Amino acid sequence: MGIMDFDRENKLERAKKQVAELKGFYVHLVVYLAVNVFITTAKIIGDKNNGDTMLEAFWDFGTFAVWLFWGVGLLFHGLNVFSYNPFFNKEWEERQIQRYMEKEKQESKKYR
Repeated sequence: MGIMDFDRENKLERAKKQVAELKGFYVHLVVYLAVNVFITTAKIIGDKNNGDTMLEAFWDFGTFAVWLFWGVGLLFHGLNVFSYNPFFNKEWEERQIQRYMEKEKQESKKYR
């Protein structure tokens, strides 16, 4: 097995991993939607049976709580899968590397 075969196999494994992560995110999204629609429907029907109007049942915080909190988790899952990190991106890494290199340079000048 040559270097070219190893590189090709390595790329194939990374591609398979990315596809599996993407598939996992889409499954998470579908489950999120299905479960939350079910919970919301059940909550609204239950609240209406307890005497609330449709608007009271719909605009209750409990109706949106699961959507909101689970949605935050789904958002972070999506950011991870799509490799989006607004805080620790490549530019941030480069700035940190330059900063530490400059610090090392200044430190080495002290001892000359």
